[in-house]
Order: sequence, then structure tokens, then C-alpha cells
Amino acid sequence: MSRPWIVVADQSKARIFSMEDPQGPLQEMGQLKHPEAREHARTLTSDRPGRSFDSGGQGRHAMGTSVEPKEQEAIRFAKQIAEHLRAECHDKGCNRLVLIAGPDFLGLLREQIGSMNDITITEIKKNLGQYSPHEIRTHLPARL
Repeated sequence: MSRPWIVVADQSKARIFSMEDPQGPLQEMGQLKHPEAREHARTLTSDRPGRSFDSGGQGRHAMGTSVEPKEQEAIRFAKQIAEHLRAECHDKGCNRLVLIAGPDFLGLLREQIGSMNDITITEIKKNLGQYSPHEIRTHLPARL
């Protein structure tokens, strides 16, 4: 059985850790960063929304987007994390993942990761992105 990988993520950064033994400290294996998530929504959009005529009259109105720019960036980063994990787990033989993120971003990660064959995924709904490895370790279950 391989060591579990612990992924601590938010909309702008993901850190990947491993553990030598179940009671041991976390060792950071790598990071992914997405600085666009820290941008203001107004800088993520190129211009005003398009305009359209009403289907039943003479009025015009702005066409809205189905996803806000900040959420679109979060989706894009969740997809990047999922692709990275798929490739790394395949290359390095990881069979257990622990995903730690706030509830909203965890949902996006779950959507993008989907099912990864032969990999057990445990989820923890907590925002621990700014915590040290030692503090993160205290929030993990005793048995992984």
C-alpha cells in the first residue's frame, strides 16, 4: 500500500503532501499556483456584456453570463489540479488521496476529478490553505 497524498487547496494555491508513516509529519511534494484567482472580477472580464433584443418586443437588455469570472477561474484551477493529480498518481503509483478544501472549492475539485480508478479519495471540508504542515497534520484523521 502506498503512502497517502494530502492535497490542501483553495482557489489560488494547491499544496501536495505525503507522509512516511501514519503518525509522522507531512512532507511537501509540490505546489500549484493560480494567481488569477486573486484578481478582481473587473480585471478578469474584457468588456461590458453583449446586448440583445427581447424575443417578444422592442426592448434591449444586457446578456448575462452563466458563470461569474471568479467562479470560472476557480473551475479552471480545479481542472488543472485534477489533471496534475491524474498524471502524478499514474506516474508515481499513488492509490490514496486526501482532498482538503473549503466546501465550495471541494465541490469543484470533486466534479473535475470524477472517479479515478483504483484510487481511494477522502474529503475534508475545511479551509486549511494558509496553515503550516504541522497544523494541517492535526486536522487529519488518525488512520489514513
